[in-house]
Amino acid sequence: MFMRKIRGQSTLEYVILVGFVVAALIAMGIYMKRGYEGRIKESTDQIGQQYSAGNTTSSYTTISNVAQSETVSSGGVTLTTITQNQQDKTGSESVAALSAQ
Repeated sequence: MFMRKIRGQSTLEYVILVGFVVAALIAMGIYMKRGYEGRIKESTDQIGQQYSAGNTTSSYTTISNVAQSETVSSGGVTLTTITQNQQDKTGSESVAALSAQ
């Protein structure tokens, strides 16, 4: 009879211990979630101003320079051809606000 009480008591102690561990993990989960969300917010703040469909205007200038040199030798004669090409493109665009239909 005495051995049965000791076994029941140790089982109850294990159940209580596991309950405390589970409660601690649940409580830590809240703080870990808040810490993770804080890191995400900090990262987005470092990126800068976020996209806003109604307030987005951009302008761009693209300049492409291509230089090509070709040398051909045949029968003691060497011919060198140099070709240079520059292409400029300038423009702007504006994105209007999205409307719900």
